[in-house]
Amino acid sequence: MIEYAIRHPDKWVKALLEHLEMVVAATIISVLLAAILTIAAMSSKIISKMLLHGFSVIYSIPSLALFAIMIPVTGLGTGTAIIVLIIYNQYLLLRNFIAGLTEIDPSIIEAAAGIGMNPIQVLFQVRLPLSIKTLFAGIRLAVVSTIGMATIAAFINAGGLGSILFDGLRTMNVNKMLWGSLLSAGLAIGANALLIQIEKKIYKF
Repeated sequence: MIEYAIRHPDKWVKALLEHLEMVVAATIISVLLAAILTIAAMSSKIISKMLLHGFSVIYSIPSLALFAIMIPVTGLGTGTAIIVLIIYNQYLLLRNFIAGLTEIDPSIIEAAAGIGMNPIQVLFQVRLPLSIKTLFAGIRLAVVSTIGMATIAAFINAGGLGSILFDGLRTMNVNKMLWGSLLSAGLAIGANALLIQIEKKIYKF
């Protein structure tokens, strides 16, 4: 197992970088899109329910099936993988973003409005600081979920760590199977730990 890693660093390093590229791109775009949708959802309970219900239905679709559905539209490759990952992330992010921003004690919001704050000021100076834990919980869930689903994206030629894992399954190469699995799991655990530390620092600040 160690011998494989030493003899073929080009393969697993390339796969790891491809995986990170997918995860980072999908996460950044997902958070930005979820932020926009959350603001829209806060303007109306009907919009909020429609968005959560719609994305919960999509989230219930097996990831491999959604990858397959997107192939005729966007083709094979990393682009399709990132689009699917962004779509999946919306349910996890919206659920936490909406909950965090709307479940604040109404008296606090009233007090902020009473001292002359407009809705934008209330959002950025009151709601966001008070909901930081819930927001980060959603981001952590999305990142870990993205890392896992990005592994499956190897089925549509998106590369990443899944290419090592599935090549190992195809050729019955135990070393490839183990390294593909360990690197994927290690990346998820490491990313989760890193985000927890960032959350603690921001919350203290």
